[in-house]
Amino acid sequence: MTTNQLDSTYKYLKKEPSPRILLEGLKLYGVKEITGKQHNKEILDWAKELNISKIYTEDEIPWCGLFVAICAKRAGYAPVTNPLWARNWSQFGVKQTKAMLGDILVFSRGNSGHVGIYVGEDGVCYHVLGGNQSNMVNITRIEKSRCISINRCNWQIGQPFNIRPIYLTAKGEISSNEA
Repeated sequence: MTTNQLDSTYKYLKKEPSPRILLEGLKLYGVKEITGKQHNKEILDWAKELNISKIYTEDEIPWCGLFVAICAKRAGYAPVTNPLWARNWSQFGVKQTKAMLGDILVFSRGNSGHVGIYVGEDGVCYHVLGGNQSNMVNITRIEKSRCISINRCNWQIGQPFNIRPIYLTAKGEISSNEA
């Protein structure tokens, strides 16, 4: 899948010039986990690229943190220590109080967590580009009340001009258990 297959709600993303962490994530849009004994080689290759292939050995292991880590690395940022643990992404970049385009959002999910990249919001939910959302890289709506951390890249030159909140129509299912 490619960004050409984005829902019409998210077509604006194809015209965004930055932030790079978001652009790297959009390149992976549509990558799917293979359920069962086989595993998606592309997802396993991300673990190799990040030098964590000894602990990330199959795509049945939750991979939202792996997705954000590969996006961060390819965008020129160091991933957090133990990036597979979604809540560790609360230590990434610079803490924020208001989410904007390209920010890393960390969510509670029972005793664990989920992490993804902000692409917009509506009155109730953040719209999140993430891995391991319905076993694939896609954009899903997650309730704002579950967000426990908003983190922005520590820009190396300066914050891109298009870092801003994106307000969207509340449409589509709300995710309650990303996997």
